[in-house]
Amino acid sequence: MNNPDALNAVMNIEGFRALGNDIFETVVNKSDAVKKAKKEKGEDITPAEKKELTAEEKEYKSKRKQIQEKLVKFATRIPAFMYLTDFRENTLQDVITKLEPGLFRTVTGLTVEDFHLLVNLGVFNATHMNQAVFAFRRYEDSSLSYTGIESHKGLRHYGLYDTVVAIDDETTA
Repeated sequence: MNNPDALNAVMNIEGFRALGNDIFETVVNKSDAVKKAKKEKGEDITPAEKKELTAEEKEYKSKRKQIQEKLVKFATRIPAFMYLTDFRENTLQDVITKLEPGLFRTVTGLTVEDFHLLVNLGVFNATHMNQAVFAFRRYEDSSLSYTGIESHKGLRHYGLYDTVVAIDDETTA
């Protein structure tokens, strides 16, 4: 990762610290080294070199998978954060940056500045985040209404990740 601020932000997320600071460099360097060696050697690769490249390829793919798993774990904390807030009609971005930044840091380990940096780097895909937040809100409402609880009486809108949508009365009944 070429951006030290982004690396520091990611390392604030619980779970990434356990992977170590050098995991991103290892993945990038090994990936580049394997690609370069394959390109340079082409068909002239010896069995020993091929075995070494395969081992390095397995190592960086394993580390890449660890990074992906940690990102998925982080993404699952976003709904937990949303569940802890009462700001259902505000966008998630507003709740994170303006309404509950302290709670966001407690749940995710990220500051508002870290969040802005990761947003600017494209870590959060707005379309996917809106879908995930909407699905969580619907699941939360249906789970609570099943038990006879209406958690947010009179709620007319759902705040998604970066937009707000009206609630369809037919889907909430």
